Amino acid sequence: MKDLAGLGHLFVAAFMFHFASYMVIPAITDVTMDAVCPGRDECSVAIYLSGFQNAITGLGALVVTPIVGNLSDKYGRKALMTLPVTVAILPLFILACDRSKVYFYAYYVVKVVAGIFCEGSMHCLLLAYVADQVGARRRAAVFGLLSGVSAAGFVSGTLTARFLPTSSTFQVAAAVAAATAIYLRAFVPDSGAKSFVDEACEPFLQGSSCSGAGSSSSSSDEDLSPRLPPHKGGVPSLTDMAALLTSSLTLSGAAIVTFFYSLGEHGLQTALLYYLKAQFGYSKDEFANLLLIAGAAGMLSQLTVMPVLARFLHEDILLIIGLLGGCTHVPYLSAVFVILSAFVHPSIRSNVSKSVGPNEQGIAQGCISGISSFASILAPLIFTPLTACFLSETAPFNFKGFSIMCAGFCTLIAFIISMRMHSGHSSASEKFAVVQHEQA
Repeated sequence: MKDLAGLGHLFVAAFMFHFASYMVIPAITDVTMDAVCPGRDECSVAIYLSGFQNAITGLGALVVTPIVGNLSDKYGRKALMTLPVTVAILPLFILACDRSKVYFYAYYVVKVVAGIFCEGSMHCLLLAYVADQVGARRRAAVFGLLSGVSAAGFVSGTLTARFLPTSSTFQVAAAVAAATAIYLRAFVPDSGAKSFVDEACEPFLQGSSCSGAGSSSSSSDEDLSPRLPPHKGGVPSLTDMAALLTSSLTLSGAAIVTFFYSLGEHGLQTALLYYLKAQFGYSKDEFANLLLIAGAAGMLSQLTVMPVLARFLHEDILLIIGLLGGCTHVPYLSAVFVILSAFVHPSIRSNVSKSVGPNEQGIAQGCISGISSFASILAPLIFTPLTACFLSETAPFNFKGFSIMCAGFCTLIAFIISMRMHSGHSSASEKFAVVQHEQA
């Protein structure tokens, strides 16, 4: 029961963190436009500033996140989780004071630095904490619940922003971010890697019988054998990361799928809000409405649909279903398919978690987060000029949503690769079954 209480406190901290982080998203586009290009609905400078911020943040997170994850394997999740939670307060506090041009550029610089420590580290550490507390058989469902709690923070923050003036939005966000740091230190217990002897009888998400637990446990122990030899330094080398990601078909496939899906996802984020601003004159309220619909669909999917499906379907199948839904990057219909695309990240993370040892959860999740961050570097470099070009009056042809279509193609590539991964896993399982039959 103590483990359940720890997970409950972790979920509360995750909700508060994402509530504060996502609350400001509907307002930040208007704040940026007012500071850089006041009185205009189209501004290439604002688009390039956002793209540059995403690129630098992703580059820093690419380096920092695996290091933070590896350090958490040695020194505990809670100690390292304190860093992104505390740093996230600073940029929100600046805009809570004022949103003039000077304050905006101060926020911009601090946000870039804070994003390096917050962009992937918090998510990586949350996943590693859950992996410490939950056995491999239940991990996909609990990862889905964690994503659902994060989505609930997104929905609640966006809904709050819908009814608050811009000035109050940043003040409330800064206050909640500070409260998150206090709650984390006061209530969330530290975690340590556990050895799950009887996963089928875990109290968390209990719903299956305990029969056959011994065989499941033994196979799980094989899957969770360490992939890397222990090393003395606290900072993993690039060779260590490459060795980990290439140590199995699951890890290498997950890395490739993560890259292309994240490239499409970040590309869509880069293009969509400015496309809607230019094409339809969207403001904070319209952005909040759109994000609210998509976030609510993702939250309901991860809190209700995925935990149920995870009992009957393997993560590979859930990943394929999610990527199929993620290919539909159409601004007017994408919110409908968020119900499916919400499966993608928990499925990838669960596959990765099951493929490494208990003391490698942090570095493994950090490497996947680093790959996602690398995609977030490339996405603005590719999609920012593409979006600016096709939204300008000098576009090669009249197709304002061209960059959004390209983002959909990236997700389509990830979908094709996931199909090949599933075929490879199926073939390997069949060969293993034949060998076992011949030995019998």
